[in-house]
Amino acid sequence: MLRVPSNERRLDILEWLRDPAAHFPPQPHADPVTDGVCSQSVADKLGVSRPVASAHLELLAGIGLLRATRIRSRTFYRRDEERIADVRWLFEKGW
Repeated sequence: MLRVPSNERRLDILEWLRDPAAHFPPQPHADPVTDGVCSQSVADKLGVSRPVASAHLELLAGIGLLRATRIRSRTFYRRDEERIADVRWLFEKGW
């Protein structure tokens, strides 16, 4: 996780997903709070293509900061608050 370079877009995504209902429009077939947000919605908000947004989301999911859920043919992403709290605790302890 520490080898993943910081990126303003990834930090924005994490911030937006803290309160997805405030940052993303309603989605068909999924609730943004309980199920997460699809990559196309993130791409639209970032102003990038879906593959670029997916790369950011998959990286964040790969290091455990996001959870991915498949619903129908789409993947929805939401924050893993427990994992984020663990990482925050490690840094606060000076790890």
